[in-house]
Amino acid sequence: MARGMLGKGLGRAFSGESAERLLDEAPDVLQLAVFATSTAAFRALADEGARFSVLVGHSLGEIAALVAGGALDVAEGAEILCHRIIALREHDSSGGGLLALGCAMDRAQQILDLLPTSGAVIAVDNGPEQTVVSGPADALRRTSAIADAVGLSATVLRAPHPFHSPLLAAAAQDLGRRLTGYGRRGLGVPVFSPILGRYYRDSDDLGRLLAAHLVTPVRFGAAVERLHRSGVGVWVEVGAGRALTSRVLAAHRAASVHTPLLADVATLRETGRFLAPAATGPRTAPTAPTAESPQATSIAEAPHPAPTAKGPHATITADSTRAVPAAEGAQAASADSLGRAVVPDGRAAGAQPREAIAARVRDLYATTLEYPEEVFEDHAELEADLGVDSVKRVELMSRLGLLFELGPRPEDLRVSDYRTFGQVVDFVVDSLARADAA
Repeated sequence: MARGMLGKGLGRAFSGESAERLLDEAPDVLQLAVFATSTAAFRALADEGARFSVLVGHSLGEIAALVAGGALDVAEGAEILCHRIIALREHDSSGGGLLALGCAMDRAQQILDLLPTSGAVIAVDNGPEQTVVSGPADALRRTSAIADAVGLSATVLRAPHPFHSPLLAAAAQDLGRRLTGYGRRGLGVPVFSPILGRYYRDSDDLGRLLAAHLVTPVRFGAAVERLHRSGVGVWVEVGAGRALTSRVLAAHRAASVHTPLLADVATLRETGRFLAPAATGPRTAPTAPTAESPQATSIAEAPHPAPTAKGPHATITADSTRAVPAAEGAQAASADSLGRAVVPDGRAAGAQPREAIAARVRDLYATTLEYPEEVFEDHAELEADLGVDSVKRVELMSRLGLLFELGPRPEDLRVSDYRTFGQVVDFVVDSLARADAA
């Protein structure tokens, strides 16, 4: 398929050439390799028993996340990626690129405000320590100069296009036409989009949304915060590096991160078994080091609570060319070129404090009802205050049962007994406590 659409296949990606050279000479091949590696690594984890309850994509990685979630098969995902590559190839002659600033998004915006007509925009919020700016080459040079003057790091990224910028409007329009009416299946696993700021829905027009990615910023930092509030504590990066898990650690030093592909395929398989629902007998985390950061290494070596069927799991896949500094060598380039996965807190859900359970319930209700999370306080009356009718409340209780794996609903359960959000949370807490005691 790729050879027919692009005139080239994946052969060069397996020829021993560095990712850095591919970025310079064959970025299309590198993007295909990113997608292939992401989907293959996810499948390897799943084949060893790992189960996930939410998938997260980072830019191009959302295509792989949608494949992992079951909305697309591998061939469809690859075809969409080829259309994306063609649209960019035919409609971007801007010469623009990306620049990573060592600061939070608000500080980066202050710098851009000094250059109001430059065309530079925030492209990626990666958290408190990194923001990526996209725009024309001259605008990036001026932005870098200001950053240097105020003592901030500024790193040119090896990117063939100014992703997530209005400069790609023509490419986005063409890609939207190419993907018109693109079919999809229902998601088997929820997919959260840092670009949309919400979960994908079965009713979404995937072609329109994936085309809009080219001009819409990525809010990865905000996505990490949302997942963290929902109980995410263990993150597994299934690419060959640590680009995204390092951003997680920058925001949450206590997070447990794993990067199994930095070791070998055997470690990937071990990680998959480790993330499987609880089996009989004790389990231990993979013994090989999974990241070079002291925080991640100490967690990997310390006694680690095993994931259970009650704990949700999530996966992240990343963009190929977005975050590879120009000054870094082939190993660093390859590290950011591959798919990523995150896995939330592996503790049994029943052992989580009420606050963590409430955050997950709040996230589900806010996503399903499309309400802001702030309205879901303990005292909020679901019907009287929020207008949630009885039919929708029954549906939400069913979704809670699936999310927390509560098993069959009690025969005497009456949804009308749980009028407030706090009462619903208490129901989940009590149900998990009974399951743990059984």
